[in-house]
Amino acid sequence: MKLYTREDLSIQENSLTYNDIGLVPTHLSFIQSRKEVSTETTFLGRKISLPVISSPMDTVSGEQMCNFLHSKDCMGIPARLNNKDGFNKLQKILTINAKFDKFEQLYELGDEVEIVCVDTANAGNSYLHCWIREFRKMFPNIKIIMGNTVSPRTLKLLDDIGINAVRVGIGSGSMCSTSIQTGIGIGQVSAISECVKFKKRNGLKIQIIADGGIRTTGDICKAMALGADVVMVGRMFAGTEESPGEVIKHNEKKYKVYRGSASYAVKIDKKFIEGEETLVEYKGSVEKILWEIKDGLRSCMSYLGVDSIEELQNEEVLFSILSINSYLERLPYFENK
Repeated sequence: MKLYTREDLSIQENSLTYNDIGLVPTHLSFIQSRKEVSTETTFLGRKISLPVISSPMDTVSGEQMCNFLHSKDCMGIPARLNNKDGFNKLQKILTINAKFDKFEQLYELGDEVEIVCVDTANAGNSYLHCWIREFRKMFPNIKIIMGNTVSPRTLKLLDDIGINAVRVGIGSGSMCSTSIQTGIGIGQVSAISECVKFKKRNGLKIQIIADGGIRTTGDICKAMALGADVVMVGRMFAGTEESPGEVIKHNEKKYKVYRGSASYAVKIDKKFIEGEETLVEYKGSVEKILWEIKDGLRSCMSYLGVDSIEELQNEEVLFSILSINSYLERLPYFENK
């Protein structure tokens, strides 16, 4: 069996997803306990306890979610409000739409805003790049998150115009139908590995957010091992006590609504829908999810013999490419029947 480095994965003939790869421990680990492992990292100048941020979706990142994550030294990216102002601000993080032109309101906020997330589907748009250049002149100290792309070439353009972090991933979100509607997108593993390789070879400063395709804590481990700076999650946090929306009772079970950012219920003009809507089972507090992510990361890192997120991102981690049957073999029996 052949083992692959991150760079090997980026030059595969086929587009790879998280289900297509496995992490392979290849050397002796000297970590005695998972408690020795730190999951802390730095993102956009902030120290956070986990390399995970919430997606700016209206059924995920409301005020309660963002405030709770902040209380746990994590980061929530607030959902952009569909109102005339087109922005939402929580915990010094502002999410705005692609047509935001109310710069005077930002001046009024002053030092209250440290990070701005430009919530748009296509980072490779010349209009947006012109807008960002103007924004950067007026607010040189604000950190900017931009989305989304799967193209390494776009990274250089974004880095040149002063973008601090980019959301990598198109069409891979569980509530996203962009690939079905438009044909755009590649597997997340290929997108991340290509962008990370390009970033390192060209000495870019821009940070990479693995956005989409996350279904398990193991997927988060894989994304970090591929070299992502942080992972953005939506569905994992949906349905929790802290996510927006009422609890719905049906057949003696509890649910909450979860929908994509471009779903019919979210879009104002309703003209072209690239998102879906569903019910997810109620999960209780998001704190339980945070602990599961932390434990999964710590266990993964102890297997690989690394004791920090930085080491996980930069260690020469090796991967296997799985056949369909080898993937199925690893599922719990009840899922594999």
